[in-house]
Amino acid sequence: MTKLCIKKFEQENEKPLTTVSIPLAVIKMVKSLIPKKAKEELQKEGIDIQEIIKLSESSDFTGTVLEVDNHEKNEKVIISLEK
Repeated sequence: MTKLCIKKFEQENEKPLTTVSIPLAVIKMVKSLIPKKAKEELQKEGIDIQEIIKLSESSDFTGTVLEVDNHEKNEKVIISLEK
C-alpha cells in the first residue's frame, strides 16, 4: 500500500524530528475533511494535496515529491510517496 510520508528535520540532521505516514487511500477519502486553514498552510509551503494524490495514482512512482528548506527556522520538510 502506498503512503504519503512527511518528515521534518533540523538542518544538518539525518534523523527526523517528526514523521507522519498516511495511507493514500485514507487521504483520498478524507481530503474534503481537511480544514481550510490547514489547506492554506500547506499551500503557503507549496504543498498541493490534490497534485500529490494525482502523482500517487501512477503505480511506477515512489520517492521524494517535495523538499522544503526553511532557512529561517533551520528546518527541512520532505514529502515522499513510499510503498
